[in-house]
Amino acid sequence: MTMSVVSPSQDHKGFMAGHGLAKTFGGVEVLKDISLDIRSGEVHAIIGENGAGKSTLLKILAGHLAPTRGSLTIDGETVALSGPVDAEHRGIVLVHQEILLAPDLTVAQNIYLGREIKKGLSVDDKAMNAGAAKAVRNLGANIDPKTVVGRLSIAQRQLVQIARALLVPHRLVIFDEPTASLTPIETDALLKVISDISKSGAAVLYISHRLPEVKTLADRVTVLRDGKLVTTREAAGLEPLDMAQLMVGRDVSKLYPDHVAPEGEDYVLEVENMDVPGYARNASFKLRRGEILGFAGLVGAGRTELMEGIVGLRPAKGKIRLNRRPVSFANAGQSMKAGIVYLSEDRKGKGLLLQEALGVNLTLAGLKKFVRGIMLDRKAERAALDQAIAEFDIRTRNKDLLAGQLSGGNQQKLLIAKMMLLKPNIVIIDEPTRGIDIGTKEQIYMFIADLARQGKSVIVVSSEMPELIGVSDRIIVMREGVIADEVSGKHMNEREIVVLATGVKPSEAA
Repeated sequence: MTMSVVSPSQDHKGFMAGHGLAKTFGGVEVLKDISLDIRSGEVHAIIGENGAGKSTLLKILAGHLAPTRGSLTIDGETVALSGPVDAEHRGIVLVHQEILLAPDLTVAQNIYLGREIKKGLSVDDKAMNAGAAKAVRNLGANIDPKTVVGRLSIAQRQLVQIARALLVPHRLVIFDEPTASLTPIETDALLKVISDISKSGAAVLYISHRLPEVKTLADRVTVLRDGKLVTTREAAGLEPLDMAQLMVGRDVSKLYPDHVAPEGEDYVLEVENMDVPGYARNASFKLRRGEILGFAGLVGAGRTELMEGIVGLRPAKGKIRLNRRPVSFANAGQSMKAGIVYLSEDRKGKGLLLQEALGVNLTLAGLKKFVRGIMLDRKAERAALDQAIAEFDIRTRNKDLLAGQLSGGNQQKLLIAKMMLLKPNIVIIDEPTRGIDIGTKEQIYMFIADLARQGKSVIVVSSEMPELIGVSDRIIVMREGVIADEVSGKHMNEREIVVLATGVKPSEAA
C-alpha cells in the first residue's frame, strides 16, 4: 500500500494545535482547558486512565465533536471543523478503537467503501481486491480480500479498518488503541507502519494503554487525568512506570497481586479430547480449585473458540467433567446454571447491550432473581446496581447512563459484576484488560486473585504475555488449534511461550 501523505504547507512545527479545549455533556465538564500542539513528522502519544478525556479530545481534533470552549488552529489559522468529512479533507484521519466496518461486505469492499475504483460504469472488483490485499499485507497481515468481514477475528477486523483509514491522503493520523486486539507479531508490524507514517512527514497522534509501546514509538507524551492536562514531556525522559504514575497519581510499581498456586489433584474442571470443528482439536486440560490458569497463543490459535465450545456457545465434541462428574452443555445457560461463566473478549458486541441502561445489563444474566411474579423488581435492580458500583468501582457520573456511554474499563467492570451476580465457581475471562488503562488493570488483577483466594477457579485467555505471566499459576499454550504444551514456574517466561506459540525457535527466526 502506498500511503497518501499530503505535504504540509508550512513549517512542520506548527501543523495543528488545540487552545483551551473544553467539552461539557449534560452539565458535566469532561474535558477542561486542554492545550497541545501537534507537529508533522512526530508521534505524539496521549495517555490517561479510562474516563480521563482522551476519546473526547480525539473526537474534537477529528471533527466528530465541537468543543464547548476553546479553538483549533491548522498551520496557524483558526478553523472550525464542520464534521469528520471536513477533517478528512484537511488531511485528518481517525482510526477508531471501535470496529466500524460493514460485516456483510468483503474486506476489499469495506476498504474501498465510498471510494470504489471504477472501470467504465462498473466497479473494478479485480483492482480493489489487489489494492486491498496489498493494503493489509503492508500491515503485516495475510487476509484474503474476498473474505466477508463478519467471518474475521476482531484483530483482523482492526487491521482492515486501519488499512481503510490509511488510503485517505493524510497529514495527521489519529490512532485510538490500534493494538488492543493484536498479537505481538501483528503489533510489531503495525508499529513499523506508524513509524513510517511519521517519517514520511505526517503527524501521528497515538493513544494506547500499552505503555512500553508508547515508550518505543512516541517522540512526546501528553498525560490526561480527570479531563485535565497533567503534563506534556519528551518520551525519552519517561519510563513506562513514570507514565503510569503520572496517569493515576499514585505508585503502581506492584501491578500483579501475590497468589499462592494450589497443588494436588483437587480438579474442578477436566476437559478431555475436546474438538471445536474448524478451530480446536483434541484439547485436554485440568483446572484445580483456587487456580488461575492462563491460555496463551497467537490470534487464531483457537483459545477463544475452545472456551466457547466448553460453555456451549459453539458446537463441540469431547468429554467434560465438573467436580469429577460428566457434564455437557448445549448452551451457555446450562453452563451458567452449573456454575461456569464466560466473559467474552468482545464486551461491546457480545458481553453488553450498549444501548440499554446499566441496571438492565447488570441483571440480564440473572434476571430470575429480580422477578416478582411477572414483574421486574426495579427497587431490587437499583439496589443491585448500587452494590455493584461500590463493589467493583464502576465510575459513572449518572446511574441512568446507557452501557455504551461508559468508558472501556468501566464497561469491563460492569460485565464482571453482571457475571458475578450468578455466584459462579469457575470464571473464564477472555482478554480481561483489552483497551483498559493501567489503574483499572490493577483493579481487575486484584479481583482475579481475590476469586482464587475465595476458592473459585479462573481461566484467563490473553494476548498480553506479561499479563498472563503476572496473574497465572500455569499457562497452557495453543498453536493452530492444538495445545502445544504448558509452562509453569521458571519456564513461565516470554521466550518459552513465544517458541511454543509460533513453533519457531529464535535461531530459526534469525
